[in-house]
Amino acid sequence: MIDISHKDPTLRTAIARSEVFMDVATAEVIRNGKVPKGNVFEVAKATAIQAVKNTSTIIPYCHPISITGVTVDFNLHDDHVCIDVSATAIDRTGVEVEAMTGASIAALVVYDMLKMIDEGLSIGKVELVEKRGGKSDFHKVNPSRLKAAVLVLSDSIAAGKKKDLSGLMIRDRLEAEGMTVADYRIISDDQQGIIEQLCSYADNDGYQLVITTGGTGFGTRDYVPEAMSSVVEREVPGIPEAARAHGQDRTPFSMLSRARAGIRGGTLIVNLPGSRGGVSDSLDAVFPGLIHAFKMLRNEPHDHDPRPEVKD
Repeated sequence: MIDISHKDPTLRTAIARSEVFMDVATAEVIRNGKVPKGNVFEVAKATAIQAVKNTSTIIPYCHPISITGVTVDFNLHDDHVCIDVSATAIDRTGVEVEAMTGASIAALVVYDMLKMIDEGLSIGKVELVEKRGGKSDFHKVNPSRLKAAVLVLSDSIAAGKKKDLSGLMIRDRLEAEGMTVADYRIISDDQQGIIEQLCSYADNDGYQLVITTGGTGFGTRDYVPEAMSSVVEREVPGIPEAARAHGQDRTPFSMLSRARAGIRGGTLIVNLPGSRGGVSDSLDAVFPGLIHAFKMLRNEPHDHDPRPEVKD
């Protein structure tokens, strides 16, 4: 089973559809409530709900997830019935297979309850009609338009005593997200030097995103939060809050990070810890939501919401 522990739970929905084809007379028996085994749709509905909730017990590579809602709708035509199953969950993985399992089982129940009166029954295709939630629904900004810089803050790395790994990890992740990393730089933990470099990135180079690594702890040379006070014009507290919350589920030390995030002009500056684990956890926490920030910075409409509409 694939490890999805690095993901954060998000709202996920999926709708699947199945079809059962039958004789015209059989459809009329359903309409008149004359099926010998009872109410076809009520039994199929209850079974489909159970199937959605228990998908992981019969599909080996499906993760157990907490289903928060299931709806089952039937549309009876002259010679077939369409079954729509919608599944909802707030979890780390999608509910497509759960919805399709529910639709499949519902079709089998309909088949089982009608086979004694219709030897020509057949189950048609089972298909995914719609899915929402997850990473793809939040990538509504083209990352290739974004120019970024990675700034490594460390006395020992700047002096050549240690090799940088965290900064390279950030660079690789930004490039994997589709961004252009225009500058990768290592400087010492000098507060004034940090201020000058961050201001240069924002004021002279016009980078949309600057990510720093290191200097966010309790050490006597950890000046990044203090430097940020002199650089950013507007705080974005939700970014480090999300990173710390995500990390705290994985290590008890995440709460000790003093990382900050803020905006200077049109540049978003985000601090990450210096450790590889802290960087990895933080990047998982802030992407892909971080991409949406640049649409907001450009004053573009940002009313996209991947959640389904709630009907009265």
